[in-house]
Amino acid sequence: MGATVASPAFSELVGQLTEALGQRLDAMRPTEQGFLLKTTDDFLYAFLEDPSLVSLAAVQRLLQEAEDRPSRLVVFSPGRLPLALTAEVTAKGATVVDGGRFKELVTGLNLGTYLGEEPRPTGIRPVARQLPSARQLDEVVSRARTWLDWGVPALSLRFYRQALELKPEFAPARNGVARSLLALGLPSDAQKIFREVLETSPDNLEARLGLGAVAGASGRPDEEIAIYRKLIEEDPSRTEIRAHLVAALIDGGRWTEVSPELKRMLQETPEDARLRFLHGAALEKLGSDAEGRREMERARTLGLDFDTERALCAHLGLPPPTRASSDITPRVRATAGATAKGRPPARRGTPRRGGALVRTSKRPTRQRKAK
Repeated sequence: MGATVASPAFSELVGQLTEALGQRLDAMRPTEQGFLLKTTDDFLYAFLEDPSLVSLAAVQRLLQEAEDRPSRLVVFSPGRLPLALTAEVTAKGATVVDGGRFKELVTGLNLGTYLGEEPRPTGIRPVARQLPSARQLDEVVSRARTWLDWGVPALSLRFYRQALELKPEFAPARNGVARSLLALGLPSDAQKIFREVLETSPDNLEARLGLGAVAGASGRPDEEIAIYRKLIEEDPSRTEIRAHLVAALIDGGRWTEVSPELKRMLQETPEDARLRFLHGAALEKLGSDAEGRREMERARTLGLDFDTERALCAHLGLPPPTRASSDITPRVRATAGATAKGRPPARRGTPRRGGALVRTSKRPTRQRKAK
């Protein structure tokens, strides 16, 4: 690649950002539009100052740098990478953090002055009598969880590893590292860490659930379902475990098993709109069309919004909804009626699995083990 054209300000920002992320560098070199960093944990971080000047050939060279592990490539830029180039990168399993997300990362690390912004305080409020090291750990873990929720596991992985540097045996951070690796399509690496957690904490629920997710991502759905069923046998009251089970059963198209599980969950939360809709879909899949439609309509009156319904339909292979079918009038009327009768409005929220009761994207593809 040619000589760098990165400005001194961008060069300084890359240095500060690398330090704030706690990156340990193995190598660093200039590229046509910025810098390419290789870290000791075998990740590649490409920083591009002006993505509008980046060519397809340059992106393809970056992907070649990642060799057979494109999920370990992360491309950063303060500007928006052209859609065609973003598609080229993400189609290979790599990560793009550009535009607003890049600015959120930089500002969240209190480096916004490099982008011409005023510095802002961190999001974690000091807790009385809490040591500074504990506050710092809370802040780092909070960042990690946020980026994982936002669907950027490459960054959540970095923050979870930063948390482990502060507290090496911190189980939530170790599980977070494993979940991030799994989201990056690296189930073998994730499985190793989940098992390490269980060696010291055999009853750690998150790690046991993680092994189930690893089995599913590795193409072993029966093993995944068996893990969740065993956990439910041990503690039938844990609704979040049943949510994982339902997600796995839906993925496997095992609707005769999905329906009774949803009925059990609805006994606990009868006004959960998402569960109602899923139950309606299960009934339709089993041939009870009229009953299924009634459940779906009830879900709408309980507060199921159009965008959520559309996402659920896409995941379940159902026809997309129309605006008429998701009209808000029944929902407003139902809420107002409940309030008039002295009852609180319908509760919202469903036990979730990685941000949703059902998976809203395909399982991570299995990657060859990193060298």
